[in-house]
Amino acid sequence: MNSIKQALTGAVVALCLSGLPLPAAHAQTRTATDSSGHQLKVDGTVVLIEPDIELSLITAGGLNEPRKEWSDNARKLYPRAVHDLLAGAKTQRKDDYDVPDDLDPNSRLGQVMRLNQAVALSIAQYSQAGNNALATKKDPKTNKPRLDWTLGSGVTELREATGADYGLFTYVRDSYASGGRKAVRMLAMITGAALGAYVDVGGGSQIGVATLVDLRTGQVVWFNLMAKQSGDLRDEKGAKGTVASMLKDIPL
Repeated sequence: MNSIKQALTGAVVALCLSGLPLPAAHAQTRTATDSSGHQLKVDGTVVLIEPDIELSLITAGGLNEPRKEWSDNARKLYPRAVHDLLAGAKTQRKDDYDVPDDLDPNSRLGQVMRLNQAVALSIAQYSQAGNNALATKKDPKTNKPRLDWTLGSGVTELREATGADYGLFTYVRDSYASGGRKAVRMLAMITGAALGAYVDVGGGSQIGVATLVDLRTGQVVWFNLMAKQSGDLRDEKGAKGTVASMLKDIPL
């Protein structure tokens, strides 16, 4: 399990511990507000940053085995679904930005990409309602979590590379239960029922975060945490369903 999957899973666990129910499909969106409490309006062009997506198969023993072919296909299907969903949006879009495969992580652009990942996952993990929310990220009047995160002025590096005013970032980890895992899960449920308990060792899941960042200021203007017990990024129909959940209530 890689660090992104761990962080996303931690965010979902935090959500459960907050006392809020986690249904079969869950999306938690937030939009930044100004000093008057009004939602910020997106004013400028938007670019879709190459999505960070990984699909894996869950073995009978519960291990995640990354599947390159699935992941490569999903990285093609996801942008197409985004384009279809935003076809009627008023906001002008720039050409998608493909992150260079040989991008030096220590370069300025590489550091921006890594910082955005860290901030996005921090929002997912530390902005949930309840004790997990950071005190510095709560509205002093309502005591509720607020979207008050920034990447700093270094994001102008990405603006120069894309020519856009806003960057749309995506992180998704999608897993599918193997036949063996399904059998183990069913056996655990049957055994648990016989003992008068509910036992679920878990199957596949789809979790992810999406952020819209102002590349002029670094401010995160919109965020969404998605958690689903089902979903399939391996085909066009499934990709459209995932995008609909990931971009729920995006202010474009």
